Amino acid sequence: MGVIMSIKLIALDLDGTLLDSKKQLSIANRQALIACIEKGIFIVPATGRTLSGIPEDVKNLPGVRYAITINGAVVIDTLEHHVLQEAKLEINTALSIFDMVQGYHIMYDAYVDGVGISEARFYDRLDEYKISKEIQTLIRATRVVYPDLREAVLEKGKPVEKINLFFRDQEEREKVRQLLAGRGDVMISSSFANNLEINAPGATKGAGLLCLASYLGIRPEETMACGDGENDHSMIAEAGIGVAMGNAERKLQEEANYVTATNDEDGVARAIERFALS
Repeated sequence: MGVIMSIKLIALDLDGTLLDSKKQLSIANRQALIACIEKGIFIVPATGRTLSGIPEDVKNLPGVRYAITINGAVVIDTLEHHVLQEAKLEINTALSIFDMVQGYHIMYDAYVDGVGISEARFYDRLDEYKISKEIQTLIRATRVVYPDLREAVLEKGKPVEKINLFFRDQEEREKVRQLLAGRGDVMISSSFANNLEINAPGATKGAGLLCLASYLGIRPEETMACGDGENDHSMIAEAGIGVAMGNAERKLQEEANYVTATNDEDGVARAIERFALS
């Protein structure tokens, strides 16, 4: 790890990291974030969610001003409503992906202009796709439902920030991943065991972290990042201190500088105490 520098920015994944298994912010994690903010450390949600999908008790902490959203597709100053960096899928690219996954038993939806949009035939049958109750609750709270997703994207006429795919079958998931990888024009990641997330090239949490750090005049060595999933690899690699959760996938734990406790054991608070507040 080399010489540990003073931490000035901490990027935090939400699901499986800052939030516990019930999608809640624990008291210990909240207190750790507040202590960082009082010390002048930037706390930055770094999530696959849209800005509106970030829980209010995280977003409304005084001092949480910047966010890396939708896997790095949009990096935003929430106070000034100013987008610092963005990387989005062209409409025709998104439509071609919808066409590509037809015939598979998949639920898919998309983010356009910071809003999750879904199709009624999927939204009404979430149980079929082995989606956990907690994620179903999140989906129902953050999606606008349309009769036809393709028509909705065309009607909106704006680039697509991300496409989510949820699978019942792991073999189908792997088959579709290979098909998407063969395109060569998209980023593929995942934040849950049964999903894939499709972004434009350049949309990564790591790129978002470097962009924001540069904007704030912070060196990469002065940053820390915590995560648990496939979409956190770039962020863990780019941060001065990359922290994997105790519940993180094995590959991420191997790549990280440090492995903390799980998201149900206040792992973020423990890492913050060790590297940012000590």
